[in-house]
Amino acid sequence: MTESAAKTLSKVPAVTLGFWIIKIAATTLGETGGDWVTMSLNLGYLVGSAIFLTIFVIAVAAQIAAKKFHPYLYWLVILATTTLGTTLADFCDRSLGAGYFTGMSTLFVLLMLSLALWYWRAGSVAVETVTGPRIEKYYWLSILFSQTLGTALGDFMADDDLHGLGLGYTWSALIFCAALAVVAILWFGTRLSRAGLFWAAFILTRPLGATLGDFLDKPLAMGGLALSRFYATLALIALIVICIRVFPQKPGEHPGASGTPPA
Repeated sequence: MTESAAKTLSKVPAVTLGFWIIKIAATTLGETGGDWVTMSLNLGYLVGSAIFLTIFVIAVAAQIAAKKFHPYLYWLVILATTTLGTTLADFCDRSLGAGYFTGMSTLFVLLMLSLALWYWRAGSVAVETVTGPRIEKYYWLSILFSQTLGTALGDFMADDDLHGLGLGYTWSALIFCAALAVVAILWFGTRLSRAGLFWAAFILTRPLGATLGDFLDKPLAMGGLALSRFYATLALIALIVICIRVFPQKPGEHPGASGTPPA
């Protein structure tokens, strides 16, 4: 690979089926891992958020400083955003009493602002534009907001407290699966913005993972399976490592490399 070709590779993985499988597993782990720290260890949402924020800052700093795509480092940052998104959303919605709708609305505005700044700087919010620190900061900020928004959305759909819809974990998961199916149909059957559809899917996989995680570890009386949060988290970590090994992990190609502007 020539030096000029290397510079056109993104620092994030190509978006494939394997990417989405690992992403859903990571978001499910974010729920079980976040709940294990805040609930099972009884550290609370504030302390849990502080712990995962520290991990996120260290991991994202290492990722941004890296000169090329490293699969395990990338997915470590994703895991940090899912766990932080879980504890941060719960802290705002529950501890601060903001409620799900207010929390979702605020996070949606923050996500749109982050994407707008990214678009202003790069002319696109396509993930393939993430080739250096300047754009990568917007990418990870958008990831964090989307993960936290997805957590609040999943809780809003499944829970009946804090003015949630109370649909339960099974129905909520089915609804998010149906919504993702619609996004997939639009992806393959229309010419709508690839970047817009990617972010729609990215946001929707977070509440899907959140409801799956809740289904695994919540008490039977709440519609869950009452599994150990700790062992569920370990099992999901093992699954993610296996998937990283099984599914090809390669950086996405910068859209400028082919002379085609990003979607």
